[in-house]
Amino acid sequence: MNDPATWSDYATATASSVGVGLGFVLGDGLACIDLDHCLVDGVPTPAAQAMLDRYPSAWVEVSPSGDGLHIWGTASPQPGRRTINDGLSIEFYSRDRYMTVTGATYRGGGLREELCRTF
Repeated sequence: MNDPATWSDYATATASSVGVGLGFVLGDGLACIDLDHCLVDGVPTPAAQAMLDRYPSAWVEVSPSGDGLHIWGTASPQPGRRTINDGLSIEFYSRDRYMTVTGATYRGGGLREELCRTF
């Protein structure tokens, strides 16, 4: 996953039958906030909802686990961070990280600009 020789453009990747999923290597402005185990019967926990409220225009997808969320946006490259806030496990990445994309939209939107500045 972290081997650039295995990377391709989106059209090639989605047409491929190799591997078991699709993802992006974060960097060049692309960033993601990963909220773990925050959906209960498809409803975000109060802490997760508070985080979603910080990024009202961002595209959010259900993570591969089915009970987490990915908030997509842009950010300058910086070290990843992990924290727990009000019982919510939060990870932020904007470089050197592969993030699986499920395409299971939880909330429509776009790439939130400067994602980490309000994190």
